Amino acid sequence: MVVQAFDPVVLGHRLRHLRQEAGLTLAALGKRIGRPASYLSQVENGRLEPRLGVLGELAGALDCTTADLLEPTPPTRRAELEIELDRHQRGPWPTTLELPLVRPGARTDDDVLEALVGLYQALPEIEVSRSGLESLEAGDRARMANIGLRSEMRERDNYFAEIEDLAAADLAAAGYGGEGPPTERDMEGLAGHHGFTVERVKGMPRTARSVTDTRRRIIYIPQRDDLSVRAARSVVLQTLGHFALAHAETTDFEGYLRQRIQSNYYAAAVLIPEEAAVGFLGSAKDDGDLSIEDLKERYYVSYEMAAHRFTNLATRHLGIPVHFIRTDPEGTITKAYENDGIHFPADPDGGLEGARLGRNWGARQAWDGSDLLHYQRTVMDGGDYWCVTYIENATERTPYAVTLGCRVADAAMFRGGDTLRRFDARDGDEHVDDDLHRRWEGVAWPSASERSFVLTALPSSSREFSPFPGIDLMDVYRFLDRQGGGAG
Repeated sequence: MVVQAFDPVVLGHRLRHLRQEAGLTLAALGKRIGRPASYLSQVENGRLEPRLGVLGELAGALDCTTADLLEPTPPTRRAELEIELDRHQRGPWPTTLELPLVRPGARTDDDVLEALVGLYQALPEIEVSRSGLESLEAGDRARMANIGLRSEMRERDNYFAEIEDLAAADLAAAGYGGEGPPTERDMEGLAGHHGFTVERVKGMPRTARSVTDTRRRIIYIPQRDDLSVRAARSVVLQTLGHFALAHAETTDFEGYLRQRIQSNYYAAAVLIPEEAAVGFLGSAKDDGDLSIEDLKERYYVSYEMAAHRFTNLATRHLGIPVHFIRTDPEGTITKAYENDGIHFPADPDGGLEGARLGRNWGARQAWDGSDLLHYQRTVMDGGDYWCVTYIENATERTPYAVTLGCRVADAAMFRGGDTLRRFDARDGDEHVDDDLHRRWEGVAWPSASERSFVLTALPSSSREFSPFPGIDLMDVYRFLDRQGGGAG
């Protein structure tokens, strides 16, 4: 009869511990029970499972009980570490990471074992291929690059003097008059200044906004029926920005992202020239009538570009710290910037990917309103803030919200700064209603609305996965309560 209800590895460690406590060698113990030392060595290493009769003989020879040998816990912390390391090394990670096997000997320090086991415990509890591991690493590098660049933008108040100077010099070379928005002739002159022409063509690759032939110095963009004039100006300038800024091909995501930020900044600095815009905004500030909508209309750009451009100029020239958020209809953050102290929901490392704003933030409340611009004051844990939100692409399949805000103390300088609309978004006001949760957990089954990018609904790796990714379950539960189904 073979005993099955025990772990042979733990048994082996317990046997070794009891043998050493008794001061016996393998040979001496083997002599007592009539077994060779090699047999006992394999038992101690967990490679052989002794029969019940042998266990009884071992217990008698060691002056203990069979139960002492079959105890499921390791005899010491050292034994526990060796067992755990062995189990980790039998898993997929050593092969995936091409790691050598470590066989701890008597001279291996306990701290070394603690470190090795701790490192293995830190690895995700999933089986992953080398390519899959590289994808995970690439995702982490992308997130960290994003966090680093956002921190750099905050430290500089999102103002890059070197790009402002380059844009101003290029506009002057193109013949820009210095007032109002650059004209189409200015755009053509700017392209010519860098040795390019622009051609609208059919059959553009679906995944490309523009294609540049650097040998013939031609920038191709889609026909007018596929790309509006306003959008075309941005695309051309973002493309020209790469050449004006002497960008080279990048080899990592951080470099790619930095170049995108710089070329987008260049495009905005050309379309909304610094000197002219600062004069325009300064007058509006003096009148307490700052408006992103006016900046958008004056310079013929999208609301998003106007809001983002305002962040470049607001702190440096107007003395106003601000925040900017772009969110989808569910409140998931897709772009963000702040230097006014507001706290966005984020991972412990500062990552915003997949983070959703609370339901009382202006960026989410705007979707329930009927006004073109949603003004709101919001009480946060870190202070009181004001914001204005505009729904971009409201009639299209991919609408999103653009929000520009500041501390309430600075709100008087903005149109709509005197709004009476006020919400609380402190942690205590966004807490989960336990009673509501208890009534509907396991009963509600929502179907997520369609998204153009499924991954925006997924939480980051540090958050627990939900069976309904992208769904605000508390909103679903409140809806069900309003339908009168929560009495049970």
